[in-house]
Amino acid sequence: MTAAAVAVAGPRRRSAGLLTVLTWIIGIVFFFPVLWMVITAFKHEADAYTDPPSLIFTPTLEQFRALFDAGAWPYFLNSLFATTVSTLLVLALAVPAAYALAIRPVKKTQDVLFFFISTKMLPVVAVIVPIYVIAGRIGALDNVWTLVVLYTAMNLPIAVWMMRSFLQEIPAEVLEAAAMDGASLRQTLLKVMLPMVAPGLAATALICVIFAWNEFFFAVNLTASQAATVPLFLVGFMTSEGLYWAQLAAAATLASLPVVLAGWVAQKQLVRGLSMGAIK
Repeated sequence: MTAAAVAVAGPRRRSAGLLTVLTWIIGIVFFFPVLWMVITAFKHEADAYTDPPSLIFTPTLEQFRALFDAGAWPYFLNSLFATTVSTLLVLALAVPAAYALAIRPVKKTQDVLFFFISTKMLPVVAVIVPIYVIAGRIGALDNVWTLVVLYTAMNLPIAVWMMRSFLQEIPAEVLEAAAMDGASLRQTLLKVMLPMVAPGLAATALICVIFAWNEFFFAVNLTASQAATVPLFLVGFMTSEGLYWAQLAAAATLASLPVVLAGWVAQKQLVRGLSMGAIK
């Protein structure tokens, strides 16, 4: 290398090193609350209240045992059922809709897309009263199927938009080849298109899972005891006597595990899915 090249490369390396250090610092700052939550979950309640916080303590599973003794299973089962069923329904409805909008668009396709996304602009608090009245009249209050329907409606617009962008990435030549081979619409969709957009399907499913699992507003207003979900279970630790920090941290850790595990299982597909459409 020439002297000029060395003089230019030196500052670039230093800049890259500083950027790497800054990135690590930002990542640690954002991750630290999660780490502290997990650490607190293994403390005794007395250790969780110390000021300054105690870094040396005897780990215990007492808080986790107390959660299940307090009846945490029904909340987790309700959340698991509502999230899983609503996500499957969303994908079953979003894929055909996205196919129609991406592969066979009509004159008013843009209007349809705007209508889908405009439903996300409506404040949820503006519709809770009519939903509550209707659910009360048909006997659907405190019913997990009510949450399934609402979560499906809540996630369907964003799923249609995402799947449409993924389906648009499929080359037209592939669809033409499938048609020349005599593939029906169902065969083209299931055996040709869906395998090609599997990463996008995984990304869409995970986003729907996150939104449904963390949803609180519908659950707190439309359920009581039979269909209550995990977010309501967490709120139960906020009492007039104060916060039970160790138990709350243990509950939050357990509540985070399903989403974290789902993301970890689908991480390869997720990275590819989130990057689809980024480069033309």
